[in-house]
Amino acid sequence: MPLHLDDESLIFETQYWKVYPSIDQTYLGRSIIFLKRENCGDLADLKPDEIIDFLLLVKKLENACRKAFGAVMFNWACLMNDAYQNVPPDPQVHWHCRPRYNHPVTFAGHEFEDTSFGTHYLRGTNFAVDSSVQRQIISAIKMQLS
Repeated sequence: MPLHLDDESLIFETQYWKVYPSIDQTYLGRSIIFLKRENCGDLADLKPDEIIDFLLLVKKLENACRKAFGAVMFNWACLMNDAYQNVPPDPQVHWHCRPRYNHPVTFAGHEFEDTSFGTHYLRGTNFAVDSSVQRQIISAIKMQLS
């Protein structure tokens, strides 16, 4: 999950989506993208305009992470498993974006190394950076948005 769902941690938003950094930065620039419309718990319930807007967002975010950090490729996931641990379930469409790197990246005094590049991303990671580094990650992505 992101640090906070507030304006300060917002990387950017589109008409239908909001992009926030994940607390877990094992994959530098990892973000979570939330659909603004509430009560949409299934990809099949997305409206055509929301889907098109999401595809444009993907291009924008991937390009910014390539420019900011040298990301090589990206893993996208829409899992929503945790929502079904609640009774009753309360799913809300959101996406996880994990930039992937075939080389170590030094950023804000930390070395980020994608030790599983070319395979499935590592699950259960939790490389939480402090709020200062988090703000620098947000700023670096924002500077490359076009």
